[in-house]
Amino acid sequence: MKKKEESGNIRMIDVTEKESSLRKARAHARVLLNSEVFKKILTGKITKGDIFTVAKIAGIMAAKKTGEVIPLCHPLNVTYVDLIFFPKEKPTSIEIESEVTVVGKTGAEMESLNAVATAALTIYDMCKAFDKNIEIDQIFLIKKTGGKSGQFIRGKYYT
Repeated sequence: MKKKEESGNIRMIDVTEKESSLRKARAHARVLLNSEVFKKILTGKITKGDIFTVAKIAGIMAAKKTGEVIPLCHPLNVTYVDLIFFPKEKPTSIEIESEVTVVGKTGAEMESLNAVATAALTIYDMCKAFDKNIEIDQIFLIKKTGGKSGQFIRGKYYT
């Protein structure tokens, strides 16, 4: 059944007829924290353990489970996930980038965004005992490739 919902009812998009193709997405998030917590992270003094290892595992798990937590997202067979962390001194923050690859009928954007968001939340959780003013911001898609709509690089589509 391929009809457009006109009454405001929700529906999952039917991708049955689409061809599978290689699709990649990169996303970004930032965690702002005070300088004391920032130093604790860099010197390994957070009592819950290694922030970067735990956040990376959380991000990978989140990418793989995106279809289970975003209601209308298709479950995808994720073939690759990586997260990289960039500690920044001004302002004191941890910037996170994810890269997700799939071969499928729909893109990996949500998986990549879910990966950085969950990694950021994990950092928040592991540091909240030391700072209640932690902020998570700048969650956005950096780039996506593959699929019918072509390549997207932050702010522009290239077909």
